[in-house]
Amino acid sequence: MKLLEETLKKITTVEESYQEAFHRWDNLAIPKGSLGRLEEFAKKIVSITKNQRPLLKNKVIFTMASDHGVANLKVSAFPKEVTLQMLYNFSKGGAAINILASQVGARIVVVDMGVEAEVDSKFNICNKKVNYGTKDFTQGRAMSRKEAILALERGIEVFEEEYQKGIDIIGTGDMGIGNTTSSSAITAVITKKSVREVTGRGTGIDDLTLEKKIAVIEKGIMLNLPDPEDGIDLLSKVGGYEIGGIAGVILAACARRIPVVIDGFVSTAGALIAILLKDEVRGYLLAAHSSVERGHKIALEKLRLTPIIDLNLRLGEGTGAALVIGIIEASCRLLNEVLTFSEAGVNKSNL
Repeated sequence: MKLLEETLKKITTVEESYQEAFHRWDNLAIPKGSLGRLEEFAKKIVSITKNQRPLLKNKVIFTMASDHGVANLKVSAFPKEVTLQMLYNFSKGGAAINILASQVGARIVVVDMGVEAEVDSKFNICNKKVNYGTKDFTQGRAMSRKEAILALERGIEVFEEEYQKGIDIIGTGDMGIGNTTSSSAITAVITKKSVREVTGRGTGIDDLTLEKKIAVIEKGIMLNLPDPEDGIDLLSKVGGYEIGGIAGVILAACARRIPVVIDGFVSTAGALIAILLKDEVRGYLLAAHSSVERGHKIALEKLRLTPIIDLNLRLGEGTGAALVIGIIEASCRLLNEVLTFSEAGVNKSNL
């Protein structure tokens, strides 16, 4: 608990300041407003980092993985064994996230937060295992409160370990069969929307399985009565270890004034937990995309974030975050490298 408390104390409000950098953008040799939201992204990075000419050289995707006891109730199109298999695929470089991260020059950190198996040490997977999968939350809480705190702190630890290698911006990702079930439960509790409103098809389940998934979530919430104002209570009762790990990574990044690009629905559930613990986290977040998962838009509204792209993505892994980090980096390069009117010798009054 000490590490979590110390990290929370370091998170301060992001204020739109650094007028010199903003003045530069306003005087770039382009028609005013012609680059749309790219201006917004560059200015946000300046405000977060307190760097008037930010360079996003060191880009990191944290892909956090865990298994879920609720997956035993067949709420997913895939069995739990796929979680471990995909971790090995990440390590081999054969997954979608590997390709997209490589495209933008980001390194991937794959983290075992709670896979229900021993992970072979020959694979390059960071071991932060809290336990061997969560419990079925229709029979009681998914994890103990102590485990929830540990998941958050393990997320903080893995960020701090990678920070020593250099980090300028991060993206969050996930892997875990059954984790959209937990994410829907978290979203329903925090937003006070009905379970049906926030529950989608995850890996592509049919209508019958979707109805079962909704019923499972409703039962878990009714049984456990998670507190919508207490992030640790909510995480422990219906969450997942990887969701806690994502929240921990987010908190640690904010404490270091590092911009955070959240990926899809599961990453956004982690962000919801993080803002319950420290509301100032909102200022450090950028939403990569709008997932086809029904609850994702509702969760983003709660965070007051507008997604940067909408490509009908629903894979997770950090794929949307990787794509968008390239766009955000481009916005910073525009700020740094496009000449101003005076530098370019252009008469602004002629535009």
